[in-house]
Amino acid sequence: MVDSNFKRLIRFEDSSGAIHYGEVPESHLWHDDLTGVSVPLYNGGLPWESDFKRTQNTAKIVKVLSPVEAAPIVYGIGLNYRHHAEEAKVRYLILNKSTLNLGYTVGNDVSSRYWQDPVRAGGQHGYAKAFDKFSPIGPVLVSTSQILNPSKLTLKTTVNGEQRQLTKTDDLIFDIPAIVRHLTRGRTVSPGTVVMTGTPSGVAASMNPPAWLKDGDVVKVEVSEIGRSVTELFTSSVHERGVVILMAWRKRWAQDV
Repeated sequence: MVDSNFKRLIRFEDSSGAIHYGEVPESHLWHDDLTGVSVPLYNGGLPWESDFKRTQNTAKIVKVLSPVEAAPIVYGIGLNYRHHAEEAKVRYLILNKSTLNLGYTVGNDVSSRYWQDPVRAGGQHGYAKAFDKFSPIGPVLVSTSQILNPSKLTLKTTVNGEQRQLTKTDDLIFDIPAIVRHLTRGRTVSPGTVVMTGTPSGVAASMNPPAWLKDGDVVKVEVSEIGRSVTELFTSSVHERGVVILMAWRKRWAQDV
């Protein structure tokens, strides 16, 4: 692990459109809406750089942004929750320039099952997970110094208020140190890299009948000690035969993710 200069980091726009990094007070971690909250600002470069320091200045959050402006790559660890692997028969972590864990955030690992069908995907899942607006993360990036035991967090997902997933991260087959060791063998992992550690059991594809997401659905993902993310699904493009092939997410940042 690595010591960071923040505890609960958020990236946002102020009323002038300027983009800042700020520190979310612990008392606001589970607020349903962070807009309008004034937070202390950081100056310097990026969160993993040595000159990234907290200041005495504050600004009001007008628009919540992803905690990472542009991840150089997103790694997805498939079937990494035991019960999901059994069912099939996310926490996310973000890395710093030293290839150490910078912090944790909430993420929604979106898949287009239409394009994940082996007939179309040829056994590869990347295309089905890589459409614009997929996999929203944030909004708060929590430092590793604030998460004493990342293997004891509780993850919960609801769709329109209905619980779909509920598990603890001790269900991970490969824990976070093992994932980082594997990803850094023989390759350079750039700062800002996002690692999606897996999704628990309860996915729509394994339900009978499958409960696919539809236009207007609201998905809420929350992880204890980190926060909550709320996103709304809306259709952006429709296949000529009426099959939705492209979805996008309207971010409705709750505590956030």
